Amino acid sequence: MSELPFYLAAFAVVLGVLIVVHEYGHYAVARLCGVKVLRFSIGFGKVIWQKRLGRDGTEWAISAFPLGGYVKMLDEREGDVAPEDAHRAFNRQSVGRRSLIVAAGPAANFLLAILLYWVIFMQGSDELLPILGTPPEGSPAAMAAIANGEQVRTVDGQPVATWNDLRWLLLQKAVDQESASLEVVNETGEIAIRRLYLAAAGEQGWEGDALERLGVGFYRPLVPAVIGKVVEGGVAARAGLLAGDLVLAIDGRPIALWHELVLKIRESAGKSIRIEILRGKQQMAVDVVPELAGERDRGVGRIGVAVAESGEIRREVRTFVSYGFFEAGRRALVETWEKSIFSLVMLGKMLTGDVSWKNLSGPVTIADYAGQSAKLGLDYYIKFMALVSISLGVLNLLPIPVLDGGHLMYHMIEVVRRKPLSERAMGVAQQIGISLLFALMAFAFFNDLNRLFSG
Repeated sequence: MSELPFYLAAFAVVLGVLIVVHEYGHYAVARLCGVKVLRFSIGFGKVIWQKRLGRDGTEWAISAFPLGGYVKMLDEREGDVAPEDAHRAFNRQSVGRRSLIVAAGPAANFLLAILLYWVIFMQGSDELLPILGTPPEGSPAAMAAIANGEQVRTVDGQPVATWNDLRWLLLQKAVDQESASLEVVNETGEIAIRRLYLAAAGEQGWEGDALERLGVGFYRPLVPAVIGKVVEGGVAARAGLLAGDLVLAIDGRPIALWHELVLKIRESAGKSIRIEILRGKQQMAVDVVPELAGERDRGVGRIGVAVAESGEIRREVRTFVSYGFFEAGRRALVETWEKSIFSLVMLGKMLTGDVSWKNLSGPVTIADYAGQSAKLGLDYYIKFMALVSISLGVLNLLPIPVLDGGHLMYHMIEVVRRKPLSERAMGVAQQIGISLLFALMAFAFFNDLNRLFSG
């Protein structure tokens, strides 16, 4: 509960920025097209704050229900319009102008994502190299003969520079392909091709970590569990552990490698564990209770020990990645385009039943991710905001009445029919659209609660 205000604040900032950008897109293009804007509202329902500004006296408002917003324009279908203002009514504009105004909201979200990615790519970030770890037995990665320490150079011929590149490429390909070819290089410089079968990635409806289901994990040095340093006054020091002790087992479970020791201690915060060690030729056991490091709901256990130095653990596993102005801009465009298409593909697969509707996320999950990304750092938070902005743009372009895509659908029908749909037809479509939208929101919220209570 201590993190709840932080998570809510992170969510509020993301939501507020994206809504303002989306609605400002509508507002700016409406003004450029000469349409009179009556109200710019953040949120729906009862107005809790308002102020009139500008030559037209546009009402800028904040409303009670915050998950969205709207721009209300002068329209003869919604009330009386003074004769001198009739030419500024939305309904009097050409189909092209009306479509531009409607499309401007999603376009603003895509433009924001491009700008955010552009800044991140220019600023640069510290990234993990795409070095693979030992895969679990029986996993697709194990069957592909992937070995610990192999670094991925390409996936189906596409260059891979970072772990995030690898994750994104495999996720994209797992949606459409049965397998992918990974060109890898090991620590001695030998190059090999690993054929990775991807079907397991979506076997559980794409929930959780798809790479984990493939057996693709990050590299862990194969170093023995020898304690190299003991923090003075820490849990390990108080229990009598010394530098040079070789850990043999924890709670009777054999420990061969340092990372196995770390994982066991991390998951044992606040619990007593028995560590069996070999000191010289003497075998002994000590009981320790790992202390909690970090926040209580996301903390991990630690006892205050460090690994003994070895050649393998000195291997460089990170790289700083940044790009010049034009290359960063190109990559920002590609990133936004690819994630937009991927979102559409996943939505399409939900409709066909190839992907579970359990993947639909609502405000609770988004708030959780907003808080997590904010805790990781500003660059992660900005990337998260860009991703949600893309999702908002894609969602609003769906041909569902009430959404921007629904209005664009009306305009396409109008072009074909050479006259607009009747008000009655649009009214019925609006009711259907509202019902669909509320059903989607209810299902997303149900998924949120299910994730929350099931952990």
